[in-house]
Amino acid sequence: MTAQGVRVAVVTGAAGGLGEAVVRRLAADGFTVAALDITEPSDGAENTGVRTWRCDVSDPDATRRTVEEVAETYGGVDVLVNNAGLLSGRSSLLDTTPQELRRFFDVNAVGPLLMVQACVPWLARSAHRGRVVNVASRTFFTGAPGQLAYVASKGALIGMTRVMARELGEQRITVNAVAPAQVATPGTRAHSGDEVFAATMRQQAIQEYVTPEHFAGLVSYLASPDAAMVTGQTLVCDGGGLLH
Repeated sequence: MTAQGVRVAVVTGAAGGLGEAVVRRLAADGFTVAALDITEPSDGAENTGVRTWRCDVSDPDATRRTVEEVAETYGGVDVLVNNAGLLSGRSSLLDTTPQELRRFFDVNAVGPLLMVQACVPWLARSAHRGRVVNVASRTFFTGAPGQLAYVASKGALIGMTRVMARELGEQRITVNAVAPAQVATPGTRAHSGDEVFAATMRQQAIQEYVTPEHFAGLVSYLASPDAAMVTGQTLVCDGGGLLH
């Protein structure tokens, strides 16, 4: 169990984009942050002063070993943010192969499951009540054409979130899913240009681009004492785009 005043957060997919923003926000909130990613951290991530670990979340041995190292280093785990995910371009469902579907599920659904399984023994002992935040996607609600494997895997994660909330509630662990807008990160920019981002923004009730910092603020809330009784929910941070 971590010391009473120390809160430890594990963030996957932390080397850049939304993950890096979440790392920065939680560190600013006073968390000791373990930043996990399959790639080397960017200079920006290193400048947060947090320690980084290389970890493939789809590898059962790697997830278990990494979480054990984090817990031994810091004395436990209080918050898990499952941000690591495989992004998608666009192609017809008729061209989607079983192998592609399995590849997306391995990272976007199996990965979060493995991380939760590795962290639960520590989350259950947290003096601050354990928290799990799963980064899903609003494409589950929009049914984005051309992204069948991605949408299916993120939909699975939303369903998993609800089951996790039910099963882990008896240990006072909250589990929630968060779905960002189409936020400009290197990963999303690789698949969508300025016109696509502008068209998405025009559908929002608040017609401003959602930033990684906006999204990180939502994660921060779910990790805070104020969200101790919020669980099993899917919260969308998209300026009201789904209201359209």
